[in-house]
Parts: sequence; C-alpha cells; structure tokens
Amino acid sequence: MLDFYHKDDFIKAPKMDAHMHYNVFDDTYIKYATDINVKLMMVNVDIGFSIEEQLNISRTLKKKYPSQFYFIGTFDPSGFNDMDFTEKTIRQINRCMKSGAQGIKIWKNIGMSIKDEQGNYVMANHPAFMPIYAYLENNKIPMLVHLGEPRNCWLPYDQITMRSELNYYRGYPEYHMHLHPEAPSYEEQIAVRDDILGKFPKLDLIGAHLGSLEWNVDEVAERFDQYPHFTIDISGRMGHIHLQAVKNHGKVYDFFMKYQDRIMYGSDLTFSLLGLRSKFYHIFAHKRFTRKNFSSFFTVWHDDWLFFATGSEIPVEETTLAGMPEKIKGLKLPKEVVDKIFYINACNIYHLEN
Repeated sequence: MLDFYHKDDFIKAPKMDAHMHYNVFDDTYIKYATDINVKLMMVNVDIGFSIEEQLNISRTLKKKYPSQFYFIGTFDPSGFNDMDFTEKTIRQINRCMKSGAQGIKIWKNIGMSIKDEQGNYVMANHPAFMPIYAYLENNKIPMLVHLGEPRNCWLPYDQITMRSELNYYRGYPEYHMHLHPEAPSYEEQIAVRDDILGKFPKLDLIGAHLGSLEWNVDEVAERFDQYPHFTIDISGRMGHIHLQAVKNHGKVYDFFMKYQDRIMYGSDLTFSLLGLRSKFYHIFAHKRFTRKNFSSFFTVWHDDWLFFATGSEIPVEETTLAGMPEKIKGLKLPKEVVDKIFYINACNIYHLEN
C-alpha cells in the first residue's frame, strides 16, 4: 500500500536543495535552512566572482557545517589551449575535492561564449576537455553540466513559452540566441552533451536544469534510456514542469514515477550580500528578497515540495504565456518517490551519507 505525505509534513520531510548558490561567508541562511530541515548544495560556477573566492566560501562553510552544507567545485576552462591546461585543471579539481567538494561543475560559457583563435565557439567536446572527463570518470567524480540554455533561447519572441524567459531576452538581447544565428544552435548544444555521454559511459554526468531538455520530459526520458549514468536536477525549470503538467498531468506523473531514481530537486536560488535571488539565468534576478525575509525562500522550497508531494493547488508564477493558470494541481507522488527526488538521490549521486 502506497504512503503519501500531507501538506503539513513539509518541515519534517528530508530535503536537500541540490543546486543553489551560496556566495557569502555569513551562515545565517544555513541556520535557517537547518531549522526547516533543508540541507544545501552550493554550486560553484565560472561567473559572477572568482572561483577561488567561491571555493574559499565553500570550504569554510563545509568545515563548519559538515552534515548540512555541501558544494560542487569548478575550474576555469578559458585556458583550454594552454600547453599545461590538463595539468592545471586536474590540480584544481583535486584542490576542490580535498576541500570537500562532492563533484565538479562545467558551465555554458563552454559552447556559448569561449572562442578559439579563429573565432570559433569552443564546444564541450573539444579535444582539450577529453582528458578532464576521463580523469573524472576514472576517479568516480560526478560532473554537473550546464550546457546550452532552454530551447526558448533560440526561439522568436512570439514562440517563447515562459514569461520570465521572454522578459529576460527582451532585456538582454545579446543572450537571445535567436538573434545570433552565427552561434551554435540548440540542437548542436544538446548533441555535444550527448556525445560526451556516449564517449564516457561510466561518467556520472548530471544535467543541470533538466539537462536543458526542459521543454519535453519525453526528451529527458530518451536520454535516460540511452545513457545509464545520466541524471538530472530540476533547478530553475519548475515553470516548464508546471506547463507540461497543465497540458498532460498524467504524462508528467508517469515520468517522475518511472525515473524516480534519476532526478534531484534543486532551486537555483542565490544567497548573496544583496539578498536572495531566484535565478532563471546567470544574471536575471526574477525575485529579490531582503536578508531577513526568510519566508520568501521558504515559499520556494515549500511550494515546490507541495507540488511533488501532494495534490494541493500550487500558485504558479508563469501565468501569462502558454495558457498557464494561476494555480496548478500537485502530482501527489508516493512518499518514497518524493524522498528520493528531494533527498535520497542527491545522497546517492553525490556520494553522501544518508
């Protein structure tokens, strides 16, 4: 007989935000997350401020909160053409792991901004990165990848399915790839990621943000079936899950049931001196909160958990495009499935103790 959560069970249920950004030494947010039974996984990323400072913050907080705070390290790929790139990068990876990292992150600057001497975009399957992936695979170090962007990034304004993404591309047309046909296409970005999965079949590769396949869970399922070591987090893409659930609630439910061991919850929230930001992209702040307004990020975690765990009507923000209603009915997954998505899978994929 299946067991289910009640909406009042949120605080007592085990939870980990497996993809967020914690850019301050201040531990106030960690203490609050602990009070509501949420563990944190900080993702270091090659943007915003130095990866050395991010590593220092991560190392310090990990030492202080070893069972509450975890992190993913990263490296600078811009020196891909240097003779000692492999040696330097492996040395940086080892520094991250010795500092307590649970894995290594690569970001979309590979494939979307870094260029070679001829002006060509450097893709993630460039030969310079192959020894890095081999090292991670051989040493069983998970690799979190944010390659490409939502498919909306390559669509004209009148075809974009998320209000937040439409507003972002209108405000930052330099990041709207539909306007830049010289850049690699969405399909090329996905094909390169899949090429890495094929070449390194035992590499534990986690596709951030629904693996940039956010627009169709069938696309994610296809990769799951083809690549046994491929997993995903859902960070920053809840709107796309909501939209698909509005169109076909049963299909989305079946997807999470079938692949319940391959999916991790993440919010992509950013904690900084400026407050809390819910990020859809690298600089787009969809929400800003004061440092003391803990109820705001409680709402993010709470509403996301309610959507998966209960049949409650959940408020949604993406209400102006693609027929999104103001509220959406939760999936009401069995308790054991919710616990996997919100906690157990992250422990297994990132080699943590439950």
